[in-house]
Amino acid sequence: MSAGNRSQRRRVCFVMRARAATLAEYKRRHANVWPEMLDALARAGWHNYSLFAQADGMVVGYVETEDFEAALAAMQQESVNARWQAEMAPLFEIEAAPDSAMQQLEEIFHLD
Repeated sequence: MSAGNRSQRRRVCFVMRARAATLAEYKRRHANVWPEMLDALARAGWHNYSLFAQADGMVVGYVETEDFEAALAAMQQESVNARWQAEMAPLFEIEAAPDSAMQQLEEIFHLD
């Protein structure tokens, strides 16, 4: 799919929870995402990917992709993703890779 053919993409929003005490570090790491991680996300079909955070550690993610489950699965095949998740795990409240804790939200309205 070309970058101009966005009609095939679904909008996906999800939430995760970072530790409030580590939010500054979470933001710092995302200011310098590894180039190989950015390349992997693009190969896996992640487009227009954004993260937002509240001071209490709530992280809201937004991505456009043809198939979110397939995009997640594709990232699981990327060795850089395993390294990134291991680096990020201590910043989250869960005892697992942060990408396994994404809770997808249902889209109920969109203004085109």
